[in-house]
Amino acid sequence: MGCGSCGSGGCGTLPKGCKNNGACGINGCNKMEVFDWLAGMERFDRSEPELIEVRFKNTRKEFFKNSENLPLGVGNLVAVESMTGYDIGTVTLTGELVKFQMRKKGIHQGAKDLKKVYRIAEQKDIDLWREAQALEQQTMIKTRQVVKELSLDMKISDVEYQADKSKATFYYIAEDRVDFRELIKVLADRFRVRIEMRQIGARQEAGRVGGIGSCGRELCCSTWLTDFRSVSTTAARYQQLAINPIKLAGQCGKLKCCLNYELDSYMDALKDFPQQRPKLKTHKGMAFHQKSDIFKRIMWYSYEDAPTEFIALEVDRVKEILALNEKGKKADDLKSYSLVLEPATEVDQTFEDVVGQESLTRFDKGKGKSKKGGGKRPSSQNKRKGKNFKGKKKNPNPNNRKK
Repeated sequence: MGCGSCGSGGCGTLPKGCKNNGACGINGCNKMEVFDWLAGMERFDRSEPELIEVRFKNTRKEFFKNSENLPLGVGNLVAVESMTGYDIGTVTLTGELVKFQMRKKGIHQGAKDLKKVYRIAEQKDIDLWREAQALEQQTMIKTRQVVKELSLDMKISDVEYQADKSKATFYYIAEDRVDFRELIKVLADRFRVRIEMRQIGARQEAGRVGGIGSCGRELCCSTWLTDFRSVSTTAARYQQLAINPIKLAGQCGKLKCCLNYELDSYMDALKDFPQQRPKLKTHKGMAFHQKSDIFKRIMWYSYEDAPTEFIALEVDRVKEILALNEKGKKADDLKSYSLVLEPATEVDQTFEDVVGQESLTRFDKGKGKSKKGGGKRPSSQNKRKGKNFKGKKKNPNPNNRKK
């Protein structure tokens, strides 16, 4: 479902679908949406102007004061104050929950630099805004050409025009510091707008551009994830994942943010496990740790002379054997401590074909009847015998026909 400020084009000034103006339970009308659990409650303090949250292109959000007490709801397009002129965005949050969001992001409610809402966007404002959005893709392509000509070590990832076409913000990625003073002069002379350059990281670029992850869903950073925590390969090791950079990296080239989602659960479950995965001394020989099932609390060991034979042990049993080894004693055969696992139930693989899907020739063209006579085509054997289509022999001499 698109909205007026998304990359897929506009769909109007109000969200469609449930027609609940964005205050529904699923709230899937906007990017970076926040479930308003205080929706429908009256404001606690009416002496100060209402605060609202407005989203602009992609994931950029800002807070504004509704000084005119306009009847605003989630999904309304509003014209808001900007550094130069005005800009248009979509209301994403209203009511008391805005104060909680401002407190979370470290913005003071009584800040003097907090801008205000001018009006609900009129049709002429929306038309001018659409024209500005249409220039962004072409501007980004031309800017990349200029960057290449100036031999600057930077990448222009996105361009955002202000709704009144007075300013254009260029988002770029660079490893080192870039002197783009000459670039600003060229861009200002070519596009005749005020130029602003903003450096972003690889994760922020993925959030602005968007895409589909390996899980088949939209990227977390472009839909709901607002804080980017550092991710290390240690998180993959705790979860016993293969350290494969290709599989662990996301579209931004960094480690996937979802590696941190279940890390706390794994850390809690690993507290009872032996820290160093030590060897077990038994009368049969030395046993080595092979693998673990963290949530089932099972550890598999194998002997030196039989490395392919895995013996399942509970964590408590492993601790018991380690306690004996610390006292200088050896345990009995590990099979006496092993955990008896239930055999896996076999899946019934009988398959009854109902529609003929297993046939390899189901897409081949069938040999149907001929167009004229409706009979079968003559085989190569009949052709060699000189038979016609009806099975009769052909007359070898056409001049000796019966009169």
